[in-house]
Amino acid sequence: MSYQVVVLGGGPAGLSAAIYAARSGYSTVIVEKSFPGGQIANASRVENYPGFADGVSGMELGQLMHRQAESQGAQTMMADVSALQPGVGSGLHTVKTSEGDVQGVAVIIATGSRYRLLDVPGETELAGRGVSYCATCDGPFYRGKKVAVVGGGDTAITDALELTHFASEVTVVHRRSELRASAALQAKALNSPKIKFAWNSVVEDVHGENVVEALRLRNTRDGIISELAVDGVFVAVGSVPSTGFLGETVPLDDSGCVITNDLMETSIAGLFAAGDVRHNSARQVITAAGDGATAALSARRYISSL
Repeated sequence: MSYQVVVLGGGPAGLSAAIYAARSGYSTVIVEKSFPGGQIANASRVENYPGFADGVSGMELGQLMHRQAESQGAQTMMADVSALQPGVGSGLHTVKTSEGDVQGVAVIIATGSRYRLLDVPGETELAGRGVSYCATCDGPFYRGKKVAVVGGGDTAITDALELTHFASEVTVVHRRSELRASAALQAKALNSPKIKFAWNSVVEDVHGENVVEALRLRNTRDGIISELAVDGVFVAVGSVPSTGFLGETVPLDDSGCVITNDLMETSIAGLFAAGDVRHNSARQVITAAGDGATAALSARRYISSL
């Protein structure tokens, strides 16, 4: 199957790119392995995206973007991407997927990122049995129970606030003595009667026979070990860019993000990157959407030049 524009990823960056590419009259396909919206679909409420004065759920925002892309003529292929083979010269680029090969004159890499693991004993064994990476998805299972959130950034504090709607107590475990989250989120969390903090602490392992029962914590200042009894733990310590399929196709930075210029162009003609997968991304919905639009406009200039 051949298209003029192939968009890898159905998050805000990929969907915005597809909207712009399809509106330009180009045959466009979105290759997505799970569901439209990407990680934003896990957000219970998005309050900083223009046009939604009362906020909007991440799931709804992703669905609206996807519907808009398809209304402009973009197609969607549900498939997992395994490799990208650049074309020679101005030849077609080939994307290897679980549903077969897809070729494109231009390819926009918008595969986003995946959750970073703690890599401690018990985490993998108890995943889905008390260890979670999505507060919006699993929060309702912890009504009246005690939970922990590991991390100190926007995602972690958003998760902690979300969990106060269900849990009786939420303990934020953070390796530093102050949060990295935005001032507005910090204020909400610090003033919440349900949220406690385990400062200067890291998780050494997750305890539990069949389900999570406790966390073993180590103080980063004095090394003292303590135990925190919880019914569940939500891990929010960042993410890893989903670029494993790229191999050495395009230059990546030390964290594995795709290096681009301001026009979202990679070092290979016809290959672009946008959103969280891109080097120095602001990791916000609005900037991801802007990246996607820029990438699509750059793809249009590239195709027009051929």
